[in-house]
Formats: sequence, C-alpha cells, structure tokens
Amino acid sequence: MNYMPGTASLLEDIDKKHLVLLRDGRTLIGILRSIDQFANLVLHQTVERIHVGKKFGDIPRGIFIVRGENVVLLGEVDLDKEYDQILQRVSIEQILEEQRLEQQAKQESERLKLQAVKERGLSMPKADALDDF
Repeated sequence: MNYMPGTASLLEDIDKKHLVLLRDGRTLIGILRSIDQFANLVLHQTVERIHVGKKFGDIPRGIFIVRGENVVLLGEVDLDKEYDQILQRVSIEQILEEQRLEQQAKQESERLKLQAVKERGLSMPKADALDDF
C-alpha cells in the first residue's frame, strides 16, 4: 500500500460506511460518497445517532454535506460489529425525550453551581465572553 498524504488517503474509503463525530457533538453515520482537499465530506443514507446513557436512537438525515473544519473524528464502521449489544435501540421520540431531560438536568446543575459560586462572592465569566480571546 502506497502512502498518500492528507485527505487523499481517504480515497480508498469511498463507498464505505463511516462514523463522523462533529465539533458540536453530533454523531453521523453514513456512506462516504465524496471528499475534497479541505476534508469536506458528502455522506449518503446518513443517520444522526443520539446516545443517552445506554440507549440510542437514529434519526434519518439522507444526504449530508459536512464542512471539513467541523469534523473531529472520521472512522470506518465495522459492519460485522455495527450494533453493540450493550446499547439498547429506542424510538426517535423516546431518545429525543431522554435527550431533552438530560439537557434540562445539566442546565439545572449548572444553575446550582453558578448560584453556589455567587453565594461565595465569586463570579464566573459567561461562556460567550470566553470566545473573544
């Protein structure tokens, strides 16, 4: 096998099923159809997989174009081991409800932390203020 630098090394992965982890935390699974020099991806038959605890759900997304700078991780899916027996597949509605409840719990936890910090006379910078640096 010859070494190909950069995204050219992914040319042999065209038409194979891949998992893509995005910068915003989303997980996509689809068939890699195209890639360019900027690592922009075109995925076909894409699903967005949502994990909450030991449950997961897949939301069909169809054809998905991903800008290369948003890709954190790209890996080929082993079709023989695609479904892990540890995780339980649930309906889209159920996983979205569980995700909403998990996000609410995180927000409440953050609110309580912020309140405890304020009670001690300290202040925390807002998350969007940190992006200015």
